[in-house]
Amino acid sequence: MDDQVTPLLERIDARQRELVGDAAQIRAQMDELTARLRELDEEIESLAVTRKTLLALPPAPEPAEEPPVLPAHPAYQQILDVFADAAGPMRARDLCQALDHPLKPKNIESIRHKLKRLVGLGVLAETEPGLFIRRRP
Repeated sequence: MDDQVTPLLERIDARQRELVGDAAQIRAQMDELTARLRELDEEIESLAVTRKTLLALPPAPEPAEEPPVLPAHPAYQQILDVFADAAGPMRARDLCQALDHPLKPKNIESIRHKLKRLVGLGVLAETEPGLFIRRRP
């Protein structure tokens, strides 16, 4: 063989080995991707079946709404009695006056605390900071 052809053949062989290795690596990646795609397709199908099953279920009955349980302290009932007669929203200070409590900071804060608790129970609503109103059922 010609001395000029031998180096070319060696380069061709080296390049061919390199390409065969790259092709094998890509085939392995394709196998991994195919397996991953199969897993994703199975999960998609499972979700579709779950969705179809959930949509076929009859609607759940509405839970019966129970009236809130008021705290045992009589002050809460007194507050609600004042709100029953009130023409509009009230502040803690207004309630202190309506309940004939001295307008001292500790009394106002105590009433405010009770009002916030009634808001948490869903009996009252705070329409704006410090302004309370009775919720209507």
